[in-house]
Amino acid sequence: MLRNRRPLNPEHEQTHLPMGGLIRKRVKRLFLILAGLLSTQVLIMWNVEDLSLFESIWITMTTVSTVGYGDFAPKTTLGRLSTILIMFVGAITLLTLIVSDFIEYRFYRRERILTGRWIYKMKGHIIVINTPKHGGEQYFMRFASQIRSIPEYETIPIMLLTRQFPQGLPTELADMGLIHYHGSGFEPEALKAVHAGSARHIVVLASDETDLQSDSLTFDIAHRLSEQNLACNTTLECVEDGNRGRFKALGIRTIIRPVRTYPEIMVRSVVAPGSEKVLEDMFNYEHDHPHRYDLKLDDLNWADIVSALIRHDIGTALAYIDNDNEIICHPSTHDEIEGSGLIVLVKSTDTPGVEVVQEALDRYRDFLARWHESNGKADDRKADMP
Repeated sequence: MLRNRRPLNPEHEQTHLPMGGLIRKRVKRLFLILAGLLSTQVLIMWNVEDLSLFESIWITMTTVSTVGYGDFAPKTTLGRLSTILIMFVGAITLLTLIVSDFIEYRFYRRERILTGRWIYKMKGHIIVINTPKHGGEQYFMRFASQIRSIPEYETIPIMLLTRQFPQGLPTELADMGLIHYHGSGFEPEALKAVHAGSARHIVVLASDETDLQSDSLTFDIAHRLSEQNLACNTTLECVEDGNRGRFKALGIRTIIRPVRTYPEIMVRSVVAPGSEKVLEDMFNYEHDHPHRYDLKLDDLNWADIVSALIRHDIGTALAYIDNDNEIICHPSTHDEIEGSGLIVLVKSTDTPGVEVVQEALDRYRDFLARWHESNGKADDRKADMP
């Protein structure tokens, strides 16, 4: 007997079809049936009862909604029979089914959103593919907070394409407005579901920042993005520097090393392409690096110090250390600097000593003194002229 039992909704057996579409289709069908019944009832009341068209519509709507004001009532047998039919079939049956399907659809939508299987209509968003192996939640929180602090990016949607959160995003990430889709970047359907073609930026994270083989997965994702002409909007992480050429050949816009403790580097590379090169150089001694010089600073403003170091081919001043041992970055260019040291970006292959920096500053002081002296004499000559 159980073998031949029909399900409540036979289409539920068609598991190959998306349930959301089935529910919407069924609700649409019920509305059409209800509209047909209401139209028929209006025509019957208009023809068999002593009512105008508006009065027929009014009594039909009050009947189907079970309000029953009593200002109008059917008097003919046909009118009463059709009213009974519209009450039981329309009000009790069809409306109940429509409300039930609406509630079912809301629960279905909520479950799909929670598990990352709901397809949003998005445009101009940021897609982040993959999740860091360790500390993914903290990484995404810092990434989102940094992105949202940039002008014109305060409200930009951030979509995570990952399989890391099958039961839903952590509350902290959801509260920051992040959404996710449960899938992988190498799946064409997943890229279509997150509307990769309409994204403003695409970020591909290394699945394991310590495993060289993760570059293979990243390359597969990059290749699919390249096939869709999306490489020019993509920033990705490359574990092995030797693989950078392969990614460049695909047209990837920006390639950086994985730096999990500083998502800000990824943010900079996304919103200001090229700045990641400067930031990466600061983390190694291959090309340039920040160097600290302990020396007394006075009589010069920041513009003078920067100019002196550049003119003597020493490097670029990044910050200075004041007398309280605080690091002051990007000070005012015209205020006189008093401190105990400098942080200078220098070449790693030829790092000048502190005496070279001191000599450069002393020479610049002498230059400024001579320049002021010559300007003073010129002013005096102008004053003596009749």
